[in-house]
Amino acid sequence: MSSNERAAQAASARPSAAPIYRRVLLKLSGEALMGGEVYGIDRATIEGMARDIAGVVTMGVELSIVIGGGNIFRGVAGGAAGMDRATADYMGMLATVMNSLALQDALRQCGVAARVQSALKIEQVVEPYIRPKALRYLEEGKVVIFAAGTGNPFFTTDTAAALRGAEMGVEIVLKATKVDGIYSADPLTDRSATRFRRISFDEAIARHLQVMDATAFALCRDQKLPIKVFSILEAGALQRAICGDDEGTLVHV
Repeated sequence: MSSNERAAQAASARPSAAPIYRRVLLKLSGEALMGGEVYGIDRATIEGMARDIAGVVTMGVELSIVIGGGNIFRGVAGGAAGMDRATADYMGMLATVMNSLALQDALRQCGVAARVQSALKIEQVVEPYIRPKALRYLEEGKVVIFAAGTGNPFFTTDTAAALRGAEMGVEIVLKATKVDGIYSADPLTDRSATRFRRISFDEAIARHLQVMDATAFALCRDQKLPIKVFSILEAGALQRAICGDDEGTLVHV
């Protein structure tokens, strides 16, 4: 699908309802940026994401983003085999900085003001994470992209999303993946698998469903911060999720 065709599809899929959330955190997987490629960033894909995000911003939603780096490097992946784990994790954090800069540029081309804040100090490239400044950016209508995870090895970007979401006082964490929700089993291998529309934190734990990593999931549960899992690859899905439509799966207290 060309970028123009995706834009037309997104426009037709965009919900007319008003958003039910006013401040949200979007967790983007690095792999989602690859589109149909096997590595790196697919330009048409990131441009489509930027248009979807721009549509949300025009609805008056205050949006912050945490982005992964799995399209470039993952500290727990095969490419890091034999490496010191902390070193590999720092490399993964740098990959998230690259993705964040690419998304910031794509948003700029859509007319959306975005700021990247990094948990690692790389002040020649991006500004450091400063909570009061991030909150001010959100209040000004700017998108804030949090890069470099938590700044610590052994923690995933899922944990960074839960942590930053709690710090920003968001109403929900939107986990955007390549799958359109949480299923009772792997839908790729089990044709009888069904998608949950809603599921509680306790039930997700009892069913051993992998919504986020354990640390991130526990933090969201403790902070009573709901999670919605949906596919970022479906046109208009982000707007529909924010408007409370039946999109993906809502994990609630």
